[in-house]
Amino acid sequence: MGNPQERLAELISMVEGNNTNNISRATSPGGETRETNGVDDHGKNVTRYRPRTYPYFRYLPYEVEDEAERQNNFNEILKYLYVAVESGDFSPGAVHWTRELRNWLQLKFDPTKEQRVKLVRLYYELALAPGIDINVAERFSSMFMVLTKRKHYLRPMKDLTLDWRPLYRELKVFVLPSESGMVNTTNVKRNFRTLTKLCTFAQLYFDPEDIPVMLSQFLPYYSASFPEGAFVVAGLLNLLLPTSPAPADAPKLMPQHYLPTFFHLWSLINRSRVFDTIFLDIFSRLARDSLPAQQIEFSEYGIYTREQSSLIFTSILRLLEIPVGQATTPYSITVDLTAGLGMMLDRDPKKHPIAHHVARWIVMSLSPACLDKPDSILANLEGLIQAVETFFHPSNSGSWTKTLSQLVYYLADFFVMRWNRERSGEMDIPEERRLNDEVKRRFVLCLRDVIFMGIYAKSGTAMNFALSTLQSLAYLEPNLILPGALQRIYPSMQGLVEVHRTTSSLRSLQVLSRTMVRTKGFRCHVTTMLGLALPGIDANDLDKTLYTLSYIQSVCYSIPFHDLTRGREDVSGSMLAVEWITSEVGRMEEEGVNVEIDYQDKLSEEDENMILRSSTAGFTEFLSSFLGRVFTLLENLPDAARVRSGSPEENVVNTLPATFTPLLATLSPELYDLALNKIADFVGNHVIHQARDAMAFICNALCKVHPEKALKRLVPMLIQAIRTEIDENGAASTRNTGTDVLPRDRGLVWNVSMLSMCVVHVGDAVLKHKQDLFDIAVYMQKKCKGIPTVHVSNYIHHLLLNLTVTYPIDYAIYEADVLARGLGPEDWGKTPNVQELNIKWHVSNRQEISFAVELFKSQAESALEHLTSLTDGSSSVKRDGTGKEWSDEVSRNLVLLRLLLSGVSVLFDAKGASTRAPDTDLPPNGDVEMVETNGHAPEGPPEDDADGLAGLDDDEVKPTFQYPVGYSLRKGGTDYEEVHALRDRTGRVLHEVHQFLVEKQEDDVACFSPLYTAYRSWFIDVGIERSAHVLDRVQRLFCADVHPYKVSGLRKEYPRPLLLRRANVYHLTRLRQNASPRPKSSLDEILLLDLAQSGVSTYTEVRRNAQSAGESAIKAVIGARPLVIPPLLHALERGIKDNDYPRIKGAIYSLLFGSLAKTIGRDWRFAPALIKAYIEASTADKPSIQKLCSGATFQVMEYGRALDRLVILNKDLVQAIAPPDDVQAKIDKKRNMIQKKRAKMEAKKAALSDELVDMARRSHWKKASRTAAIVITLGLRFDSIASKAMVDLVTTGAVDTHPGLRGLYSGAFVALLSLVDVRAVCQHKYENYLLDKQHVAAKIQVTTRPEDPHFTTEYLAKFAQPEAEFYVDHDHPGWLVWEKTVPAYKSNPRVDMEYDGVEKTVLAQVGQLLDRKWFSTFFGYLKQEPRDASADRFRMASAMMLIYAFELIYEGFTAATFEDIKQEVKGIFGDGTDKHQHRATAEILGALLSSTTDKKVEIRTMVWEYCFPIIQRIFSDGLTPENSGYWITCIHLVLQGKDPRRSWPVVDWLASFRLDMSSNAAFKESSKIQLLQQCITDAGWHFQLEKPVLQDFLSHLDHPYKGVREAMGSTIATIYRTRYHESYKDINTLIETQKAASSVGTRPYQPTEEFSKTIHSVFEQLEKWRQERTAGDQAPSPYTSGSKTVLLWLDSTLSSHECIQLIPFFPKVFVEQLLHMMDIKEDQELQGLAYHVFRHLPNIPHRAGEDVALINSLIRIGQTSPFWHQRLRVLINMQVLYFRRLFLISPDQQQALFDCVAAMLEDTQLEVRLGASSTLSGMIRCSPVALRHTVVKTLNRKFTTLLVENPLPKKPARQHLGGLSAPSTGTSTPTPEHAKLVLTRHAAVLGLGALVQAFPYTSPPPAWIPGVLAALANKANADPGMVGKSVKSILSDFKKTRQDTWFMDLKAFSTEQVEDLDGVLWKSYFA
Repeated sequence: MGNPQERLAELISMVEGNNTNNISRATSPGGETRETNGVDDHGKNVTRYRPRTYPYFRYLPYEVEDEAERQNNFNEILKYLYVAVESGDFSPGAVHWTRELRNWLQLKFDPTKEQRVKLVRLYYELALAPGIDINVAERFSSMFMVLTKRKHYLRPMKDLTLDWRPLYRELKVFVLPSESGMVNTTNVKRNFRTLTKLCTFAQLYFDPEDIPVMLSQFLPYYSASFPEGAFVVAGLLNLLLPTSPAPADAPKLMPQHYLPTFFHLWSLINRSRVFDTIFLDIFSRLARDSLPAQQIEFSEYGIYTREQSSLIFTSILRLLEIPVGQATTPYSITVDLTAGLGMMLDRDPKKHPIAHHVARWIVMSLSPACLDKPDSILANLEGLIQAVETFFHPSNSGSWTKTLSQLVYYLADFFVMRWNRERSGEMDIPEERRLNDEVKRRFVLCLRDVIFMGIYAKSGTAMNFALSTLQSLAYLEPNLILPGALQRIYPSMQGLVEVHRTTSSLRSLQVLSRTMVRTKGFRCHVTTMLGLALPGIDANDLDKTLYTLSYIQSVCYSIPFHDLTRGREDVSGSMLAVEWITSEVGRMEEEGVNVEIDYQDKLSEEDENMILRSSTAGFTEFLSSFLGRVFTLLENLPDAARVRSGSPEENVVNTLPATFTPLLATLSPELYDLALNKIADFVGNHVIHQARDAMAFICNALCKVHPEKALKRLVPMLIQAIRTEIDENGAASTRNTGTDVLPRDRGLVWNVSMLSMCVVHVGDAVLKHKQDLFDIAVYMQKKCKGIPTVHVSNYIHHLLLNLTVTYPIDYAIYEADVLARGLGPEDWGKTPNVQELNIKWHVSNRQEISFAVELFKSQAESALEHLTSLTDGSSSVKRDGTGKEWSDEVSRNLVLLRLLLSGVSVLFDAKGASTRAPDTDLPPNGDVEMVETNGHAPEGPPEDDADGLAGLDDDEVKPTFQYPVGYSLRKGGTDYEEVHALRDRTGRVLHEVHQFLVEKQEDDVACFSPLYTAYRSWFIDVGIERSAHVLDRVQRLFCADVHPYKVSGLRKEYPRPLLLRRANVYHLTRLRQNASPRPKSSLDEILLLDLAQSGVSTYTEVRRNAQSAGESAIKAVIGARPLVIPPLLHALERGIKDNDYPRIKGAIYSLLFGSLAKTIGRDWRFAPALIKAYIEASTADKPSIQKLCSGATFQVMEYGRALDRLVILNKDLVQAIAPPDDVQAKIDKKRNMIQKKRAKMEAKKAALSDELVDMARRSHWKKASRTAAIVITLGLRFDSIASKAMVDLVTTGAVDTHPGLRGLYSGAFVALLSLVDVRAVCQHKYENYLLDKQHVAAKIQVTTRPEDPHFTTEYLAKFAQPEAEFYVDHDHPGWLVWEKTVPAYKSNPRVDMEYDGVEKTVLAQVGQLLDRKWFSTFFGYLKQEPRDASADRFRMASAMMLIYAFELIYEGFTAATFEDIKQEVKGIFGDGTDKHQHRATAEILGALLSSTTDKKVEIRTMVWEYCFPIIQRIFSDGLTPENSGYWITCIHLVLQGKDPRRSWPVVDWLASFRLDMSSNAAFKESSKIQLLQQCITDAGWHFQLEKPVLQDFLSHLDHPYKGVREAMGSTIATIYRTRYHESYKDINTLIETQKAASSVGTRPYQPTEEFSKTIHSVFEQLEKWRQERTAGDQAPSPYTSGSKTVLLWLDSTLSSHECIQLIPFFPKVFVEQLLHMMDIKEDQELQGLAYHVFRHLPNIPHRAGEDVALINSLIRIGQTSPFWHQRLRVLINMQVLYFRRLFLISPDQQQALFDCVAAMLEDTQLEVRLGASSTLSGMIRCSPVALRHTVVKTLNRKFTTLLVENPLPKKPARQHLGGLSAPSTGTSTPTPEHAKLVLTRHAAVLGLGALVQAFPYTSPPPAWIPGVLAALANKANADPGMVGKSVKSILSDFKKTRQDTWFMDLKAFSTEQVEDLDGVLWKSYFA
C-alpha cells in the first residue's frame, strides 16, 4: 500500500463495487441477477438470505448494544487482523483475532454479505498459504468452515466463487507423484483430514465453468495399469469437482455431457467398494445441486437416464452387502488394496456413510414424473426395499442391519427436508419437479412395512434409526402410519406380548406423540396411552422406566393437562371416551395389521371434540397413579454405586426432573394443588437416602412452576424439620470418618437437600421467607459438624445463586393470555410462534441484592475469622496431630468459602477484581497503548525481557469487547465495594492458610484439596460461575431436550418452554464472552506463585489439585504464564540435582503437559533451560518419569522447529479487509519487532543446537538418544543446512554401536542429505521450496503426436529396445488420454545437481567422514541378525541411506572409492550360505543400482557392469525360500516407478526366462517367475517383452509342480492385466466418444481377437486332456495340473478390476469346464479351486443385456446336464445372478429363470429338488411386489393342482395286528410308476413350501398361505418317507419364524384350518 494513488484507486473501486471477483458470470437458477455490493433494493446491507428464526436480542431482560456498536467492534477486529497478517504476526496475532471474530459470530451477530465474502476469501487463502505453520493453518481452516457452515449465508457463484487450485496444490503433494521424485521430508505437511474437510466446505463455491480445466488436469493421471492412479483421480473428482448448475448457454458443462465419461471411468475399476462409494457420492451431490436448475433436463430418473439409473441401483444393491444364497461378497479385497494413496482422499465414512449418499441420490431425483411411468426412480426404490425387506426383520440381523436401517433413516430424513423446504420456499424448485401428495403417499407406503419391522430390531443403533424414521414418516403421512402403529402398540402395552416389544412400543409412542397430538381422531387415544404406559414405571426394569418417563415428558410438552369437561353440560366424565376407545381397539383387533382408519372423513368435528374433551376427564386419575408409581420407584431405588457412572439408576434420577418440569407446568391449577399436596406429604413423611437427589429435583420442579404456592407449603415444613433433627436427634453433632452419611444424620441431610433445591431458580418469592432462611443458615453453620456441613454450604450457595443470577422463571406451556381465555381442544399440540414469546425473567431487585450481600457477608466473615483463628492457634480446636478435628474445621470453612465465592460470582466484575489492591498501580483500563500492540500490556518489551525474546502469548491479550449482560451492581456503590473488598480479603486469607499448611501440615492432604478448589473458584468465578461449567451444562441439556423436536427443513419447531430456554443459553453465552482473561493484580501474583509452589509438592494428591487449579487460573489472568514459568523451571532443575522424583514429575507435568508448554516454545528466555533440564530428567532412574518424558518428546521437538519465515499470500485478498485509516506505520513497527525477535530466537536455537550436539557426543546412549531427537529438529535449517559439529555428529552417529542411536542418526543423515538435494533442486531459494517449484536438470517435456493413429503403438514399441533418447518414468502419461507433452528424463544428463557453496561445504564435510571404515562398519551392521522376526525383511531405510552415500562417491566427495565398496561387498556376501548375507547384499546392490538414476552414462555403465553379474549369479542358483523375499524387494526398489529401460540388463534377462521342463528344482523355477512377475507389475503397460513369455507359459500349463503353477497362473493374469490401455488422443475425444457410445460410456476391456483365440485354445486343450484322463485316476494328470494353472489365472483375473474382460467366455467356455473340474473327486484342491472360481461368476458386473447368454447356459445345464452335482451347482449361481442383476435383467430372462427353477423341483435327485426349493423361495423373496404376485399365483395354482391330481393309491383294507403297522404301500416293492408319483408329489410339496418360505416374516401371513398350509396338512401329511417329512418341516418352520407375532398371525386362519394343522404334528403346535 505504498503510494496514496493506489490507495485512492482501491477506495474508489470499493465504493463503486466493481470489485471484479464479486460479479458472478452466471446467474444460477433462481434467475435474478446480482445487485452490486450485496445491497438490496431498500439500500440496507443484506446479512443472510434467510432471516434469523429467533429474535435473540429482543428477548433479553436488559438493554443490549446497538447494531452500530457491533459493527464497530467487528471493524476493530478486522483492523487488527489486517495489521497482524500484514506484519507477519500469524501466531499469536492473527490467531487471537480469529478467536475474537469467532466469539463475535457466536453471539449471533452477522457480518454483511460483503464482509463475509471478504473474510471467507481471506481465510481460504490463509488456510492454504504456503509456508504457514500447520497448527496455525488448522485454526484458519476451521474459521473458514465456520464462515461457510450454512449454505444460506452465501449463494455459490452469485456471491462467492473460490478457486480450487490452491486446494488442489495441497492435495497433490500427498497423492500425485512428485514431479521431481524428491521426497520433501523436512517440510511437515498439513493434516490430511483437514484438507478433505476443507474440500467439503469449499466445493460448493467452485465454479462449474472450471469443469473442463479440472478434467484436463486430473484425467491424464488415470491409469489402471497402476490402479493407484485411478483411485487418486476418482478421489480428486469427488473432492473438487463442482456440482453447481452451469449457465444454460454452456451445453458442454451440462452433467450429461461428462456423465458417460464418469460411468466409463467407473467401469474401468470393477469389484471395488471404494469406487462404488466415490461415484455414488459424486452422483448424489450432482442430483442434489441440479434439482433446482431449470436448464438441466429432468425426467422420471432425475437428471440421469434409464441405463444410468439401473446401473446405480445395481451398485446400491452391491453396497448393501446383502448375503444371497451361498454367494461370496460382490467386492474383491485385492482391488481396494491397490488404492494406495488414493485412500487418503476418502471422505470420513463415519460422517459421510454410504447410506447417506444413496438416500440423497434417490430423494433428490424424485419428482411427480415418477408417478405414471412403470419404471422410474420411485419404482426402483420400491423394488429395492421389497428385495431386501426380509433383512429388516429382527430375527434376521447381521452386518447389513446397520446400513439398511441407516439407509431408510436417511431416505425419510431427506424426503422430509425436501418436502419442508419446498413448502417454505427455501428450496426454489421448478413447479413440475416439486414433490406432491401422491409422491409422498407412495414414498411412505414403500417404507412403511420395513419400518414396522425395524422398530423391533435387536441392535440399539438400528432401533434408533428405525424410530427416527417412524417419526419422519408419521410426520409426512399420519393417517398411513398411526393406524398400523396403534394396532401394534395396543396389544403390547396391554402386556400381551414379549417385553422387548413393549419397550419398542414405548419408544415408538415417544417419537409419535407429537404427531398424534396434532392429528384429528388419533389425539383421542393419547390419554388412554398415557394410562397404559404407567406400568412401565417399574423399579425392576429401569430401562423401561426411562422410556416411559420420556414418553410422558414428550406428551406433557404438547398438551395441557386441563380437564376440558369442566363447566360443560354436554360432556361429563370419561365414559364417552372409554366406550369409543374400546370400540376402536376392538376394530383394530378385528382388522389386524392392515387396519385402515380414516378419521379425517369418517369422524365429524363435533364428535371428535366431544370424545377428546371426555378423554381429558381422566387426567386426575392419571396424575395420582403416576405420582404413586414414582414414589414406589423412589422407595425401591437401589443405592447408586458411584456418581456419573452412567448406570441406569443414575439415568432415572436424571430423567425424573426432566419429566416433572413439563408435567407440573402443564397441569391445571386444581391438578397442581393435588400434586403439591402429594409431594409435600411424601417429603414430610419419608427419608429415603438413595432417592434424595431425585426427590430434591422434583421439589425444585414443583417450586419453579409456582414459586409462591410451593414455597409457602414447603419452606416452613422443612425448616421446622431441620431444627427438630438437630435439637432432638442430635444430628451432625460429631465428625464422621468415611464418605457415607451416618443413619443418624440422614434425616437432616434429606431435609437440607430438599430445602436447598427449593430455593434455587425460583426468583424473588424467597424474600417472603427471608428471615427464616437467613436464620436457619446461621444456626446450621453453628451447630453442624461432619459430612452434613457440605450440604449446608451448598444450601447457602443455592440461595445466593437464586438471588443474584439472571434467568427465566417461566415454564408454562402456553402464553399467559391463552391461559387466561381458557384452553380448548384446539390448543392441543399447538406450536408457539417464535417471534411472539413473552418471557418472564428473574432480574435481581434491590431487596434481593441487599439480602444476598448480607448473607454473603455474614457467612464469609465468620468463615474467614474461623480460618484465621485456626491457623494462628487462637481457636478452641487445637492441632494436636492425633484427631482430625482441626483438618475438618479447616476444610469445612474452605468449602464454604469456595461455594460463597461462586454463589455471588455474578456480582464480581473483572475490573473490580483486577484493581482491588491499593498498592497495584495499573494504567486506566481504556489506555491507548493497549490497542497499539494488539492489546498487550504497555508498549515496549516487558521489564525482564532485555533481549526481546518473550513470546507474546495467545491469551496475553486484554478483553477487548464487553457487551451488556444486565450487571446488577452500580460501579462504586457501597455493595460493589463491600463485595469486592471481601473477595480481596478472602484471597489474602487463602494465602495465609496455604503458607501455614505448607509449613506445618504439609502431609494434610484433606485440607489441600478444598484449598485449591477454593483458589480455583477465586480465580475463575468472576462474572459467571465458570467452575460449574454453567454454559456447557445448560447447553448440553438443552440440546438433549430439543433433539426429539428437530425436523429436517423446519426451524425451531419447539414447545414453548424449550424456546424460552434458548434465550437463557444465549444470555449465558454473553456472560461467558465477557469472562475473558483479566489483567493481573498483585494479589493474583501471590496466589499464582502459591499454586506453582504446590504444583511440585512431594504429595501426589496435592500436586494434582494444585496443577489443575493452576491451569484454570492461568487462563483467567493476563500475564500469568511468564510469572509461573521461572519458579517451575527452577524447581525442575533443583529436583534433577537432588534426584527429587516427585518434584521432577510435578514440574514436567506443569511445564510440558498443560497450556504452559506452548508459551515456553515461543519464549526463548526459558526454552533452552527447559530443553536441557528435560534431557537431564529423561535419564532419571524411575520408570514413571521415563514414561512421562517419552510422552513429552514431541512437544520438546516442536520447540526446535524453524519459525515460519516466509508466507506467500495473495495481497489483494488481504487488502480487501484493510481498514479505512492508515495503519502502515503500525505494521512496519510490528514487522520489525517480529523480525528482530525471530533473528534472536534463531540465534538462540543455533547456540543451543551446538551445545546439545556436544552433549550428544559425550553422553550415555539413553541421554544421547533424547538429545539427538531434539537436535535434529533444532539443527536443520534451509539456509545454512547444518553446523559442522552437527554434520559430524550425524555422519559418525550413523555407524554408532548402539542400534537405537544408529536408527535415529541414520534418519537424520537421510534428512540432512535430502535437504541438500531439495535445496539444490529449488535453486537454493526458500520461496521455490514453499511453492514446490523444482528444477531438475535432467527433466524434459517431450511433445506427443496423438493425432497420428500409430503413435501409441510406436511409443510402446520403444520400450522393447535397450537404447532410448529419453526415459519415461511415470506410468500414467497416455494410459487413458494423451496430453500435449509427456514429462521425461534425459538418458545421458551432463549434470545431475547444481550445488552452491553452502551445499558443497556440507557434502564435502560428510564425504570426508565416509571412508572405507565407515562403509565396512555400516555393512557389518546390515549383516547382523535382526532382533525380532518382524524386522527380518529388506529394510528400505538402509537402502535409502546408502543411496545418498553412494551418490557422494560418484560425485567424488568421499574418502572411500568405488573400488573400496566392491571389496567390502565381496566380504559381506561371503559364500552366500546365510540368509543375512543375502539381505545385506540385496540392500547394498539395490541401493547401488538406484543411486545411478540421473547420473552420466559412464557411471551407470560402471555400476551395472559390476552389479549385474552378481545379481545374475544369485538369481540363477542362489535363491532359496528364505532369501527370495529380499531379492524380490530389491528388484522392486530398482524398478518401481522407473522406466524399465533404465534397468535393461535385469529386465531383459528376466524376460528371457523359459521353463525348463526337465528340471526338478521347482523352487528355482517358481522364484524366477516371481521375480519376473514383480518386474512386470512394476513396469505395468510399459513392459513390452511379454509375447515369448506368454507363449512359453501357455504351452506348459500342465507343469507338474504346484509352486511353478501358482507363479505361472498369477503371472499370466498380470501380463494380461497390464496389456490394456485406452490412449485417447485428448480429453475432448474421450468425452465425445463416451457420449456418442451410450449414456453409460463405452464398455472397457473388450477382449482382443488374439486373447479370445488364446482362451479358446487353452480350454480346447483342457477338454482334450480331460477326454484322455482315465476316470477315477488318483495320480496327477495333464488335465488336473493344467486346470489348476488356468484356475489360478482366472481367479487372479476375476478378483481384479479387469474381470469383465472374461465375460464373453462365461457361458460357452467356462461354466461347463468349471463344473467338470468340480466333479473330479480325486483331487480336492482342484475341486476347491474350481468351486471358488465358479462362485465368482455371478458377482462380476455384467452390463445390461450381457447376461443373456450366461443365464441361458445356466438354464441349459440345470435342465439337461446328466450329472446331478452340476444341476445343483448352477442353482447357486442362478439365485445370486438374479439378485445382483435385479435392476438390469430383462423380464423374459426373469421368467425363464423362474420356469427353470420351478421345473427343477421335479428333478430325480433329492438334493437338487431341495436346492431348487430354497432357490425358488429366495428368488421370490427378492422380487418386486408385482412380479411376486404373478409368480406366486401361477406357481400356487400349478403345484396345488399337481398335488390334487396325483393322489397316493388307497391302502388295501387290512387289520393292524397287535399294533404292528403294515407295510405302507400295500405292495412291498416300489414300482417305477410309484416312484414317479412320489417324485411328483414331493415336487408339489416342495414348491408350495418354497412359496410359504418366501414370506417368512410377513405378519399376518398373506391371504393365500393358510389355504396352502391346510392343503399340505390334509393332502400330503400322511405320505410316507421324504414327502411327509418335508410337510412336517415346512409347517414347523412356519411356526418357528413367527414366534413373536403368533397371536396375531393365528387370526389369519379359519377354525377348520387351525384344526387341520393341529392334527399334523403329534404335539399340538398350534394350540
